[in-house]
Amino acid sequence: MELWLLRHAAAEERASSGRDEDRELTPDGIKRAEGVARGLARLDPGIDLVLASPLRRARQTAEPAVKALGLEKSFRQTRALEPGREPDEVLEEIEAGDHEAVLLVGHQPHLGILLGRLVGGTSGLEIPMKKAAVARVEIESRGRGNLRALLPAKILEEIGRRS
Repeated sequence: MELWLLRHAAAEERASSGRDEDRELTPDGIKRAEGVARGLARLDPGIDLVLASPLRRARQTAEPAVKALGLEKSFRQTRALEPGREPDEVLEEIEAGDHEAVLLVGHQPHLGILLGRLVGGTSGLEIPMKKAAVARVEIESRGRGNLRALLPAKILEEIGRRS
């Protein structure tokens, strides 16, 4: 199985409600999420499920990817991708299904901790991910994998512009 990790794009510093979970993507963040989605789709990653944090900025980042990948019926939110959750929570949720490739859309440092756990095989290692960056991990066994790609948003946007 492959895991694709996508950190949400640039979001406003503070929501009008004052609640962190309500923070929206900035106009540049929306544009970047769309460009990254086009680039990801051009890679033809074989993703068959998209899981996103229920926080607004993650959902807004996931939606263009879901559309570009044609996965409207294979998209759901999960609290296991909320900031502060343990990486094992989302790994357990993924293992409960039968998927070839899963895209996880969430937040830093959670995704960086998950990536560090998968690549390092132990907790305590964080591999930071920039906004709208994508990592591809080939899973070897439960909680262990090989990092196959770490793609900055600009690279994916460029891939998406090519015809």
